[in-house]
Amino acid sequence: MVFKLNMVQTLSLAVIVLFLGQGLKKKINLLEKFCIPAPVIGGLVFAIMTLIFRQTSILTFEMDTTLQKLFMTAFFTTVGFTASFKLLKKGGIQVFIFLGLAIVLVTLQNVVGIGLAKLFKLNPLIGLCTGSVPMTGGHGTSGAFAPLFEKAGATAATTVAMAAATFGLIMGSMIGGPIGKRLIEKHNLLEKKDKGLAMEEVAVTVSVQARELIPNNFMIAASQIILAMGFGTILSYFLQKTGLTFPPYIGAMFAAAIIRNISDLTNFYRVCLEEIEIIGNISLSLFLSMALMGLKLWQLADLAVPLVVMLLAQAVLMGLFAYFITFNIMGRDYEAAVMACGHCGFGMGATPNAMANMSALSEKYGPAPRAFFILPLIGSLFIDFFNAGIITFFMNLFK
Repeated sequence: MVFKLNMVQTLSLAVIVLFLGQGLKKKINLLEKFCIPAPVIGGLVFAIMTLIFRQTSILTFEMDTTLQKLFMTAFFTTVGFTASFKLLKKGGIQVFIFLGLAIVLVTLQNVVGIGLAKLFKLNPLIGLCTGSVPMTGGHGTSGAFAPLFEKAGATAATTVAMAAATFGLIMGSMIGGPIGKRLIEKHNLLEKKDKGLAMEEVAVTVSVQARELIPNNFMIAASQIILAMGFGTILSYFLQKTGLTFPPYIGAMFAAAIIRNISDLTNFYRVCLEEIEIIGNISLSLFLSMALMGLKLWQLADLAVPLVVMLLAQAVLMGLFAYFITFNIMGRDYEAAVMACGHCGFGMGATPNAMANMSALSEKYGPAPRAFFILPLIGSLFIDFFNAGIITFFMNLFK
């Protein structure tokens, strides 16, 4: 039996799946601990249910996912609005250094993924599905790029990328704390701890103060997002003329960044950042719910052993990179140890995981204001731009 859902029905089901994920997250502490997103939880439950229905020949679903692409583009457009180069400049040299480290990690993740894919005689694009796409990029980037990989011939790319992203969220949370603890105790960093008052002052200076949300600003924010998406289609058209393959959201992301930085430079108009962030979170939740609902878990059967090896290799890479590179280059002090701990969180999962890692460490050993300023600035605002460009480069090498 085939159960067909139209565009609106698919969206309604995505909302139900999202609510299911939120309910399970509240009930199961482990899901909360590892910062697993609610749409991922609900989507995986639905995907497992569809797997059972398919294997028992009870029911299969056919869903119209037209709105999935719309919500995906809307989310990445809101990411573009966060790319304030004025804010990046205010952060000082260490912000640029950490950004450089994050870019190096992204590149290494893809090299390892592609290398192991070739070793197992798999499509190199499957290697990207275990590289920076799910690791640094998370579920959002996985849902955006994996369909492009499938069009290029990488069967099961979406399922692999989503599975890898979920693994990354868990593993990044598990290895961050022990690495930070080991660095602090091995190097006696508490005795040399710098209170970091200078950076704390910088953080206060550049942070956006919370303000009361104004209903009319949601209309302005929605209009700014739609305008950026519209201008983005023009930018994407010219990018496609280069003969390279780009994700569909890239033009909208760049258009949003242009609108934001013109606002920063001229103060001619104001970008409604708080409202844009809320709209972005809603768009991401609905996009992920629909993306996870469509997972074909049965496609993982032939990839089980290679996938496990490739994901464990990414965990080893992240641990070694944080321990030997992030810590040493960021100053070999207490703050650097906390950043190494946090880097495991967002280098294999997402910025909330990084913040959870660092919070757990700082609760035990003391505050680390520099780390809490630098890492979310790069993890939440800038790395997605560079990650998208690097993934696009590798994708065009093997498409």
